[in-house]
Amino acid sequence: MNHLARIRAQLERRGMDAVLITDGKNQRYAAGFPFTDGVVLAAREGAWLITDSRYIEAAQAAADEGVTVWLFDRAHPLSARLKEAIRESGAQRLAAEDRSLSRAAWLGWEKKLGLTLEAAGGLFADLRAVKDEAEIEAMTGAQRIAEAALEELLHLIRPGMTEREAAAELVYQMLRRGSEGNSFDPIVVTGSKTSMPHGVPGDRVIRSGDFVTMDFGCIKNGYCSDMTRTVAIGSATDEMKNVYDTVLRAQLAGIRAARAGVLGRDVDAAARKVIADAGFGEYFGHGFGHCLGLDIHEPPYAGPTGEAPLPAGCVSSAEPGIYLPGRFGVRIEDVMVIREDGAELITRAPKEFLII
Repeated sequence: MNHLARIRAQLERRGMDAVLITDGKNQRYAAGFPFTDGVVLAAREGAWLITDSRYIEAAQAAADEGVTVWLFDRAHPLSARLKEAIRESGAQRLAAEDRSLSRAAWLGWEKKLGLTLEAAGGLFADLRAVKDEAEIEAMTGAQRIAEAALEELLHLIRPGMTEREAAAELVYQMLRRGSEGNSFDPIVVTGSKTSMPHGVPGDRVIRSGDFVTMDFGCIKNGYCSDMTRTVAIGSATDEMKNVYDTVLRAQLAGIRAARAGVLGRDVDAAARKVIADAGFGEYFGHGFGHCLGLDIHEPPYAGPTGEAPLPAGCVSSAEPGIYLPGRFGVRIEDVMVIREDGAELITRAPKEFLII
């Protein structure tokens, strides 16, 4: 999963000699090792990961081929080490992450280095939008862990269990199967709380005749999974079944519309039309999907304002929903790889209407 060649091609295309990387996810993308302190310098000639004694052994073991790992300490401060790396690289034009660095940090680096930094702009957003097969494999592995955890939970969930207990079970089942952590705080809500797209698990008890919505994901090799399933407990009304069917048909319509080069808003529109035609248009307030990878939300987006075309190799969620305030809601979410000829689903978990 070495990305140095891709970064160097972008540097050359943008007329830059090197880029100073301080964002943790971009550091992982560039050097293969995530950490919160220290920096990475990726240059046309050479790459350096500079960290302290807490991470030096792990960084030396994990850094990608072609990345030189240096220690900084009191005798060799971080700024001095970075200056040394810049000299070795021969860089004259140094870029930095204007989309994540604060103004104070930006000015601080310019003062320490005695250089004027240039804006990297969308360098990493553009690179990270298109996944290579190793990245897709990591995301698929994370998805398999999440699906196995869901399957286990569906055998355990019952009336009387609280939302918080169900959420804790999901987290436990993912961890014991190899998760490195949650992609985000899991959403497990029941009853009228399912009308809240980002409801927070609490002490509400799951009851027969209610929906339970579970939106969750885990991390494997640094990459995220994301999925949502809505299930009925004990029984379901015809209205609940109708809303579920509408959401599923909308999701399938959006997936059919997704392929490389299609605007995100057009994918969204294909799904939104199904929901609007069924009379629920005002109850679908968010977008059809977002891309994901090292972060759970990455550009481009398949929503009403998605003006960018989806590139081949991006990985996007497909998650329409209908939310009837104070009553119930339904969301179904899969993850798909955008290919030239259509969408390839990573998610394998069943999504037919389920009463447990």
